[in-house]
Amino acid sequence: MSDWNPALYSRYEDERTRPAQELLARVPLVTAARVFDLGCGPGNSTELLARRFPEAAVTGTDNSEAMLVSARKRLPVAAFELSDIASWQPGAGDAAPQLIYANAALQWVPDHAALIPRLFAALAPGGVLAVQMPDNRDEPTHRLMRELASEAPWKDAIGDYSRLRTELFSIDRYYDLLADKAAHVDVWRTAYQHPMASAAAIVEWVRATGLKPFVDRLPPELQASYLAEYERRVARAYPVRTDGKLLLAFPRMFIVAQRKS
Repeated sequence: MSDWNPALYSRYEDERTRPAQELLARVPLVTAARVFDLGCGPGNSTELLARRFPEAAVTGTDNSEAMLVSARKRLPVAAFELSDIASWQPGAGDAAPQLIYANAALQWVPDHAALIPRLFAALAPGGVLAVQMPDNRDEPTHRLMRELASEAPWKDAIGDYSRLRTELFSIDRYYDLLADKAAHVDVWRTAYQHPMASAAAIVEWVRATGLKPFVDRLPPELQASYLAEYERRVARAYPVRTDGKLLLAFPRMFIVAQRKS
């Protein structure tokens, strides 16, 4: 897959940052010495962490060098490292973190049955794991991605699309992964409703994230036809509201778990 595009991702920064803010608001820490932002993207979520914990050593990690370049320019007071969440761990010999925060990142990482407990175990006593993940695989935007990927002329180039994104567990299974190890686990699900100017605006939104792995597998001539047909079906799936806009439902899952002291 080609590298992520920070400029495209940031076009809807306010909407993308809102769940990051709401996740952080539920973190039950007064202070923190060491904080990690896994999958930090262009640094919008890392900036929230640095503001909330000004005394902390804040580190953002991402597997996209383009995102890290953007994040370093945005927030020079933080450290940013290239790494893969699937194998990430705090540096050997360093103090364990008080907060491991992952906003809209873990949906790209496989094997949550091992990943979530591993991240939780890396925390200092009393530390917090805070996770937000888009839970929109069954929304029209994402059903249509898969629908088109199974049709000619795009299906041969896209191939097995089932592995392009991790299928999330139910919210109660995430609770069960952590509840017997934690002092407290808070899980919830919110469906945001985003007014969008047009079907093209919805396509632009998802092209920066969920649609990217599908489009990246296509040669240029098939990208154009895929995107055109995708936009046509999105327009059909999202009716125009009374103000002329389309209402994009965007469910997200939240997990905040605190280790025992």
